[in-house]
Amino acid sequence: MKQKNTTAQSKTSLRHPEMSVKITPFGPTQAALDEIARDLLRLTEVKKHLQNSRHRLLSIAPVETELKSSRAPAPPSRFRATIYDYTNNRALLIDGRLAQPRKVKITESASQPLPTRKEFEEAVEILARDKQLGPGIREQRLQPYPPMPPLLGEQLPDGRTERTIAVGLLPTKGERHHEIVGVNMSRQTIVRFENHAPPTAQAHSQTCGLPYANQSTTGGQFAAGQVWITVKQGSTTLWKFLAVRPAASSGTNGSGVELRFVDYRGKRVLYRAHVPILNVKYDPTPSSPDGACGPFRDWQNEEGMIQANGTDVAPGFRLCPTPAQTILDTGSDTGNFLGTAIYVQGQEAVLVCEMEASWYRYVSEWRLHANGTIHPRFGFSAVNTSSCVCNVHHHHAYWRLDFDIRTAGNNRVREFNDPPLVGSSNLHHKNYEIRRSRDPARNRKWRVENAATGEGYDIIPGADDGVATASPDWPFPKGDVWILRYRGSEIDDGVVAIGPPCEAGLDGWVNGESIQNTDVVIWYGAHFTHDVQHEAPGSHGHIVGPVLKPVNW
Repeated sequence: MKQKNTTAQSKTSLRHPEMSVKITPFGPTQAALDEIARDLLRLTEVKKHLQNSRHRLLSIAPVETELKSSRAPAPPSRFRATIYDYTNNRALLIDGRLAQPRKVKITESASQPLPTRKEFEEAVEILARDKQLGPGIREQRLQPYPPMPPLLGEQLPDGRTERTIAVGLLPTKGERHHEIVGVNMSRQTIVRFENHAPPTAQAHSQTCGLPYANQSTTGGQFAAGQVWITVKQGSTTLWKFLAVRPAASSGTNGSGVELRFVDYRGKRVLYRAHVPILNVKYDPTPSSPDGACGPFRDWQNEEGMIQANGTDVAPGFRLCPTPAQTILDTGSDTGNFLGTAIYVQGQEAVLVCEMEASWYRYVSEWRLHANGTIHPRFGFSAVNTSSCVCNVHHHHAYWRLDFDIRTAGNNRVREFNDPPLVGSSNLHHKNYEIRRSRDPARNRKWRVENAATGEGYDIIPGADDGVATASPDWPFPKGDVWILRYRGSEIDDGVVAIGPPCEAGLDGWVNGESIQNTDVVIWYGAHFTHDVQHEAPGSHGHIVGPVLKPVNW
């Protein structure tokens, strides 16, 4: 299997009255990943493991190294493929090198990877053959849709689980009851529930949200997509960073639009910035004291359609002369592009992508201003396949901000309070790992700075980001800000989106380590309550996020 031109090289530019943007593709090409996908199942070693089993190649993803280096970033050199063996109820994790894809290491696991869109479509095909439900699907009287939770099934005595894909069935003409069923992919049988839905979901005649379009998604499968972005104002380079589309982003469940190696005016700000943890908790009801639905841990790597007109510059990236629009702008689940749009709006370079997790719609956005300010943004909406979202629920998004102010080490964190919290100074040092709450009454914010030069960035809470302890679902949200020493193994808490647990598992990393003059990571949680019954007219969703503002730059 020859691997030629595994990384992209071309460049594309956009000139705007305020700023210019240059895009350079980076990392494995889509063709390289597609070639591995075509040939992987033919490898002798893989065949020995699979034999005559019924199976599916779920995903292939480049594997990033998390070892920080002073050398220029290199493209990923390794990959991991995931195959699910339905006959033996197991996953096969296949690790190899992009340049030598015939040499692989195979690990067997009883874990349940998230379903891909193609796997969901196969489940619908199995369901369409069912004597009771099949006619309604074939005659389009029932609209299949991906529900929450995406996977069902109970663990077997030996630790394995019969893989069971959840499929929602929404009546198009009111002839049947709304229902969520399970499709056992191992036995190719149908699982139905007494209350028309599994215990952590609902399927009633009433659904809430914006109209469901049933358009294509990436499904997290075989996705390439990394680009270097250089933003200039005249001859001055303002920003340079590597952007990763959600479908290729890091973390157990993806992490939205991901930024790496972020430099402002030639000086490093962030090593990595992304949203690896996203979850939702529902208020209790008289019939469901633990919550109307869920709780759920969501994924951030399944891209949905947005409206973006422009030039495709790399897999999953489109450079646009005018602003792209998501469901939050239009109220529509439709679009003409699957991926991340890049455009200039005023003095800001903007990256935006819409993501899907069942009936939820999430928007991952970054705005980088000419003055050095960064606006991380995360938006929430939903489509009308869901009875769950008719109930009050609470979304929680957790950014991981790996600051490297000028250098990877020699950084420190100070907290601002007005009125002061310690002594007479508004700023005091954080010497050890700690979890902190937002405190609007004290105008609390945090400063990450280089201990030698004093250059830094303030983390200023957004007005709508909430306070965890004041959230109606506390203690599910766990906290607002964690200040941690950098560890390459702490990209996320390792929980697959199907859970449990569904809470963010960050507290275990607060273990007393010193954070003085070292490499620090800030986790920033934002909390939003969604009550569709009391939304303002014309509202299509909500946005949260802090402001990152340069100091002494």
